[in-house]
Amino acid sequence: MDNKVIIFDTTLRDGEQAPGFSMNIEDKLKMARQLERLNVDILEAGFPIASEGDFEAVRRVSAEVRTPTIAGLARSVKKDIDRCAKALEHANKSRIHVFLATSDIHLKYKLNKSREEALAAAAEGVRYARTMCDDVEFSAEDAGRTDLDFLVQVTEAVIDAGAQTVNLPDTVGYCLPEDYGTLIRNLRSRVKNVDRAIISTHCHNDLGLAVANSLAGIQNGIRQVECTINGIGERAGNAALEEIVMALQVRQQFFGVTTNINAKELYASSQMLCEVTGMPVQANKAIVGDNAFAHEAGIHQDGMLKNAITYEIMTPESVGVPKGKIVLGKHSGRHALIARCRSLGFQLTPEELEHAYSLLTAIADKKKTIEDADLQEIIQTARAGKGSLTPLQAASPA
Repeated sequence: MDNKVIIFDTTLRDGEQAPGFSMNIEDKLKMARQLERLNVDILEAGFPIASEGDFEAVRRVSAEVRTPTIAGLARSVKKDIDRCAKALEHANKSRIHVFLATSDIHLKYKLNKSREEALAAAAEGVRYARTMCDDVEFSAEDAGRTDLDFLVQVTEAVIDAGAQTVNLPDTVGYCLPEDYGTLIRNLRSRVKNVDRAIISTHCHNDLGLAVANSLAGIQNGIRQVECTINGIGERAGNAALEEIVMALQVRQQFFGVTTNINAKELYASSQMLCEVTGMPVQANKAIVGDNAFAHEAGIHQDGMLKNAITYEIMTPESVGVPKGKIVLGKHSGRHALIARCRSLGFQLTPEELEHAYSLLTAIADKKKTIEDADLQEIIQTARAGKGSLTPLQAASPA
């Protein structure tokens, strides 16, 4: 089995559907160019039938972003597929992504279709898309709640119709990792023509398990992952691209797979998304959050100052974060205080250190974070009360 996992980024399509994350055409172009620097394999630029703006965004991204394959989404109906093909006509590499719901819940309450009707529509949509594009993907919406026997039928039918990629989404974030891994394993063992297609995952985060489910899929043979920067997307979001990529990189010996992603562009991609949408990422977000490489607890700071590997399983630089942070607060220890004072150009005597440390803890009980201005005041007070601080010739932390 191929050990390369294809990264299909849907930030500009599924991600943008999240309330508050809408992007205009220029926003999408700016973000698409950053995703090209990140080296995503597939870039889903939008849903062309949805609006004139989405059509134009897909058209512009297709014409101006050349390295990744540009994908557009279409329901399994001719008018959607026609519109998608038109939007993608100037792409260097293009993909039409056809979808149709397959769970009994969606068939009954949303589509009012029988299984037989859905099976025929899925195959016909793929066949029609193949007349316009050599690269066609089919997504079985709500695959996570679809009857396995029917999902096997659908998968075989769309592969026979010409789909080179079949995506099995956990659309509503219902699955547990064991469920999802078992689904993929059973489907791959039962679909007779599965060797003719790449099986893909697209997991949502309603139970906070999108990344875990995606990784379970990879363990069971999935070789494409659909994901978004910062995990944005419908409701609680999608699987976060940066978390999947770094899980595969940090635990490469366990998973035995790689990606083409330039990990040093992860932080820049996250920051650009925050900029174009005006929506910040939470501080404790893995990989790209403000606190991902920040340390306040004294024991952690002491370990970090001795050797970063004690508390960091990857370096900040490996994901494009300029530098880890030693944060002064009520949990900090003396070693962190010494390092921060040195970074400001001062060295404390043992007596000054004790005086400054007592001031630090007193202020930190009232204020969440000690900024450089606070530390300067602490230094001045310690100097006045216990002698003077000596400027360092070289102000690098020990």
